[in-house]
Amino acid sequence: MKDFYDAVIVGGGPAGLSAAIYLARAQYSVLVVEKEKIGGQITITSQVVNYPGVFSTDGNRLTGEMRRQAESFGAEFLLANVSALDMDGDKKTVHTDKGKIQCFGMVLATGASPRRAGFKGEEEFRGRGVAYCATCDGEFFTGKDVFVVGGGFAAAEEGIFLTRYAKKVTILVREEKFSCADSIAEQVMSTPEIEVRFNTQIREVGGRGLLNYGVFFNNITGEEYQYEAGEGNNFGVFVFAGYAPATDLFKDQLQLTPDGYLVTDRDQKTSKDGIYGAGDVCEKQLRQVVTAVSDGAVAATSMEKYLFAMYQKLGIVREKPKSPKTGAEKASDPDRMSGVHGEPGKVVGDGSGDGFLTEDMKAALAPVFARFEKEILVRAYLDDSDFSRELEGFISEMEPLSPKVHYDQIRDRDDGYILPALVICDRDGRDLGAVFHAVPGGHEFNSFIIALYNASGPGQPLEPFIKNRIQRLSDPAQIKIAVSLSCTMCPELVMAAQKIALENPKIRAEVFDLARYPKLKEKYQIMSVPCMIINNDKIYFGKKDAAQILGLLEEM
Repeated sequence: MKDFYDAVIVGGGPAGLSAAIYLARAQYSVLVVEKEKIGGQITITSQVVNYPGVFSTDGNRLTGEMRRQAESFGAEFLLANVSALDMDGDKKTVHTDKGKIQCFGMVLATGASPRRAGFKGEEEFRGRGVAYCATCDGEFFTGKDVFVVGGGFAAAEEGIFLTRYAKKVTILVREEKFSCADSIAEQVMSTPEIEVRFNTQIREVGGRGLLNYGVFFNNITGEEYQYEAGEGNNFGVFVFAGYAPATDLFKDQLQLTPDGYLVTDRDQKTSKDGIYGAGDVCEKQLRQVVTAVSDGAVAATSMEKYLFAMYQKLGIVREKPKSPKTGAEKASDPDRMSGVHGEPGKVVGDGSGDGFLTEDMKAALAPVFARFEKEILVRAYLDDSDFSRELEGFISEMEPLSPKVHYDQIRDRDDGYILPALVICDRDGRDLGAVFHAVPGGHEFNSFIIALYNASGPGQPLEPFIKNRIQRLSDPAQIKIAVSLSCTMCPELVMAAQKIALENPKIRAEVFDLARYPKLKEKYQIMSVPCMIINNDKIYFGKKDAAQILGLLEEM
C-alpha cells in the first residue's frame, strides 16, 4: 500500500467497485478501503436475477467479478477500519487502523445497515430468536415458524429464502401493500409456504431464554392478537425494516438529509469539493445493485474532471502508469485476501475428489505464505469422528503450501481441548491462544490464514493505542466465538479476537462452527451468529472490531 493515491474509495460494495473500475481504467491511482468483505451486503444474496445482462447469479460471484475487473485496470484494495476523514484542502486524508492514506479525492460508498424495528423485546432477544440476516441465521430455524418484519425488497426476497428452512413464513407488512416491485410481490404471494399479513405490526416478543410468544396488531382495526410457539418450542423474527445510512464518519462535515442520508447532486458530488457519494448511503428512490453501480460510475467520471483540474492547478505532470499487478502480486498482501476463501459449506474429504483448495486459491496463497517470518506449528487434536477425517483432508492440502507452517496430528489425547481442534502454536509447540474447532471453510478460511500470518509474522499492524490496550490486559480471559461458515459478519469478530489472543498470552480465542456443536448452541441458546462468549458467562451477539472487544474485556 502506498501513502498517496489520486482517489480513495471508502466502501467495497457494488458502488465502490464500479467507481474503482471507472477511475482505474482512466489511469488514476485508486485504493478501495473496506472494513469487512469486498462486495458489501449483496454478497449474502443467494440469487440475483434482475441485474441487466446477467440472467442469474449470486451476490458473491457478481461482486467478485467486479473486483477482478477493477484489479485488471490497476485498482488496489485494503481491508481496514476507517476511523476519520480529513476532507479539506487539496490533499485529503483517510485515517485507518492500517495507517494514514492521502489523496486528492474521495468516493464515499459506505452503504447502509439494517434498522431496528423498535418493538419490545427486540434487543433482549437479539441472537435468541430476533435476527437480521437470513443467510447467516436461517438454518437455525429449520422446521420452525418464522415471522418477517418489512414490506420492501429485502423482506420479500429474504422471506422467500427462508422457506428453505422454516415450516411456515409469515410476512408482516405495515402498509396495505408491498413497497417492492410487483413482480417480487407476486412471487411472494404465490409461494405456498408464505402467508402475508398487511397493515400488521409486531408489538412485543418474549419467552424463557428463546422466543416463545409474539404480540401483533392490525394498525387499521386496532385488533391485537398473540402467537405462541407451544410448550418447549420457539420461533424466529427476522427484521428487514429498512436501512440506516452509514454516515457517522462524515455526518459533521457534509450535508445530510433529515433522515441521515448523504446529499449529492446529479454528478454525485457532495457539499465539499473533491468528495463524491455513491450507493445506498445517498438519498435516492431505488436502492438496488444496478443503481449503486450507476452511482459509482457517475461519481468516478465526475471525479476524473476534478482530478484533471487538480493536476493542472498543482502543475503535476501525469506519469504513464505501470502495468497493473498480477492477481498473485496483489494477493501477497493478506489485507487484500477477502476474495480468497473456500466454498461455504464445502465438505473436505467427502469422496467427491474435488478437494478443498482450487488451483487459483493455491496460487493466491503462495505469495502470502512467502511473507511469513517464523516457523509455526498447527497442532491438530483428532478423534475418530467424520469431523476429524475432514480436518485430516484439510491439513493434507494445506501442509505442502508453506515450509514455515508445520502440522502435527495427535489422536485421542486429553490435553484439555474440546475435540477436534486446530491449535496454532509456536515452533516448539507452545499454544499461542488461537484455536479453530472447525474445518476452516467458507468465510472462515480467510480468518485461518490471517491467524497463521499474525502468528508467524509480520502480522497485521495495529494502531499503537490499540496495541497498548491489548498488552495492558492483566486478567485471563477465554473467548468462545460461535460462527457459521456462510456468515459474512463472523470473520471480522474472529480475526479481531484472535489477533488480541496472539498479542496477549492471557487471552484465548476459540472458534466453533456451530453446525458441529449443537450442545454449545443449546447451552447458550444461540439462534444467531456471530456469538461471542467471554469466560463462559457473558454473551454478546453481532460483529465487533478489536476496540469493541477490548472494551468488553476491560470491563471484566
